Amino acid sequence: MRQRLSSEPDRYRGRRRVPTVPGSRYAAVITTALVGAGVVALGAGAAMDDAKGVDSSALKNSLDTASAAAEDLADREASAERSTRDSERTESTEEGLATSLSSSPDAWLLPLHGYEFSAPYGVRWGKVHPGIDLAAKEGTEYKAVHGGTVTLAGWYGGYGYAVIVDHGDGIQTIYGHSSQLMVKAGQQVDAGTTLGLVGDTGHSYGSHLHLEIHLDGNTLDPITFLRDRGVDIQSEIEPIYGSVTAP
Repeated sequence: MRQRLSSEPDRYRGRRRVPTVPGSRYAAVITTALVGAGVVALGAGAAMDDAKGVDSSALKNSLDTASAAAEDLADREASAERSTRDSERTESTEEGLATSLSSSPDAWLLPLHGYEFSAPYGVRWGKVHPGIDLAAKEGTEYKAVHGGTVTLAGWYGGYGYAVIVDHGDGIQTIYGHSSQLMVKAGQQVDAGTTLGLVGDTGHSYGSHLHLEIHLDGNTLDPITFLRDRGVDIQSEIEPIYGSVTAP
């Protein structure tokens, strides 16, 4: 090749290189992808006995397999997403149903959960015990067993801090020995509304909830009264719109 003399003009100086058009770049990408697929197919063919070259059908099968795998992955992701949405809708529906049923005027519930039945209704130590005692850790929330109107929320002699709820039809419930009250007199409550926290105030022998039920001014055994309404205090079971647990 003849060397250019310094006195000779440079025929290429000043010329601009023509840029590659986008279409050419796209073609290059496609070509690279096809070559890659061909290499995969060639490798598969090389693993076959007496392979003589790249089989076009093997290349097509390889591409079809990759496409099917991608579609399968997409279907699985879509199915998982649908399952999550369905689960969220179900949970939301169940929560809404529980709230709706608990606010029903016919709903009766346990006053709390995780307690130990510690004293029955009746004569105890030579005196009438007008309610039942449910031992629980101090600060445990207790709730209204039925909807009604709070007629008292404050200190109530030997009951300590207490709540009285009037349910109508001559029925009242008393919740005694609270450490803290969460409602006020005149407030409307539903079954399951938090009334206060279990405590040891008033004439109490330890942290517990004292529950009484009155009908027309007379005390009734809460176990019998609530069992007739689907609530089993001793087994800690309440209707389907509440929770069902075993102590």
